Amino acid sequence: MSYPVSASVLDTADELGLLAACRKGDTAAFEQLVLRYQRGLYNVAFRISSNEADAADIVQETFLAAWRKIKEFRGEAKLSTWLTSIAVNQARTRWQQNRQKQGREESLDSSDETGQGRPLQVASDQPSAMEQLERSQLRELLERCIKALDQGFREVLVLRDMREMPYDEVGQALGLREGTVKSRLFRARESVRDCVTKGMAQP
Repeated sequence: MSYPVSASVLDTADELGLLAACRKGDTAAFEQLVLRYQRGLYNVAFRISSNEADAADIVQETFLAAWRKIKEFRGEAKLSTWLTSIAVNQARTRWQQNRQKQGREESLDSSDETGQGRPLQVASDQPSAMEQLERSQLRELLERCIKALDQGFREVLVLRDMREMPYDEVGQALGLREGTVKSRLFRARESVRDCVTKGMAQP
C-alpha cells in the first residue's frame, strides 16, 4: 500500500537535487534556485535598504556570493536561511557604504530585554473609500517608521514580522542569540509603535 508524499518532502528532495547539481557547476540548476528565492530575498533587501535600486543590487550580489560559496553550504541551516544571511550581509555592506557617503554615524544596540511585544499589523478587512485612504496613509507612515529604525533593529523586524521567519532562523541569518533577537524585536516594535502614534497625532 502506498501513501502520498507531502509537498514539503518533494520540495526538499527537489532542492537537494538542485544543490547537488549546483555543486557540480550546473548553472541551469542554480538558475532554478534563483527563480525560487529571488522574490523573497528582494523583499528582505528592500525592507532593509528602503531603496529599490539598492535592493536589486543586493539580490544580485547575494546570488553571486551564493554561487561562489555553494560548495561550502553543508545544510546545517535551511537554504533559505543561508541565502537570507548572505542578503543581510550584503545589505549591511551597502548600508555602510551609503552611510559613509552621507557622513552619518549610527550604532547598533544589542542590549537584552524581556518580552517581544506584539507583531506589527495593519488590518485588511473590506474597507470603504475613506478607510482605504486612511490605511494607505497608515502604511506610508509605518514604512517611514520602519525605515527610521537602526539597522540591527530593522533587520530583526523585517525577518520576523514581515518574512515570518522563526526566531531560531532569524538568529542563524543574523548571527545572533535567540534572546538578542527577541530583545531587538521588542525594542523595534515599541519604537515603530511610538513613531506611528506620534505620526497619527499630527494634524
